Amino acid sequence: MLRNFAPRFTLALPLLIGAASGAMAQDKPAAAGNERVATVNGKEIPRVRADILVRERTQQGMSDSPQLRSAVREELINREVLFQEAERRGVSKTSDVREQIELARQAVVIRALLSDWQKSQQMDDEALKAEYERLKAQTPSQEYRARHILVEKEDEAKQIIAKLKKGAKFDELAKASKDAGSKDKGGDLGWSVPTTFVKPFADALTALEKGKTTEAPVQSQFGWHVIRLDDVRGTNHPAFEQVKPQIAQRLQAQMVEKFVQDLRTKSKIQ
Repeated sequence: MLRNFAPRFTLALPLLIGAASGAMAQDKPAAAGNERVATVNGKEIPRVRADILVRERTQQGMSDSPQLRSAVREELINREVLFQEAERRGVSKTSDVREQIELARQAVVIRALLSDWQKSQQMDDEALKAEYERLKAQTPSQEYRARHILVEKEDEAKQIIAKLKKGAKFDELAKASKDAGSKDKGGDLGWSVPTTFVKPFADALTALEKGKTTEAPVQSQFGWHVIRLDDVRGTNHPAFEQVKPQIAQRLQAQMVEKFVQDLRTKSKIQ
């Protein structure tokens, strides 16, 4: 609830690069040309469509098997039956449907463009290691094990601090916290770097001594916090090989973004 979700060393991947690398795999269909898998009312369904769907399913974790191919064939038949009925009723002639078809066509062509463009972009280990070191340098050198109690009003937080000074257990008082994610764990937030949290919380946390609790309530956009620092340790960076695939995808995403921006710069946009 109080997390800032600022980028950390473990990286979330942008969707754009996934779109470029997923649906447009490089392997060729097992069979192409005019070979069909079925005919519906005289309209042939080419086998290449089945190969595309099978490839998508296997990329999702399914095994290429006779059962999968049979299911794909049935799906394609159902699609063709429904498509022919939609055409008979003139559904595709409405402006809304035409625009959706155009958007879908653009998406397929764009994926193909980015997939083809990425083949020409080289990334060696030297570039990946340089990015790894840059990310390490940006990551705070210490992690903090903190607990907190979040309440609506400042007076409530002051009362909690007073109770703690009289010997009340932090774990017990945390049961009244507004933070559903930590209240049943004694307010424990686990190990985190300060940038994980919103700034008022992070500032108060890093100012605390190990084992101490904030003397005054700390206000953030979520309410009023009572914070205790349980422990501090050096940041444990993952090994390069462990995060190498993520770093490669991060750099690919940056390259795609620059490619798009370059094209926009060359385009006349009104």
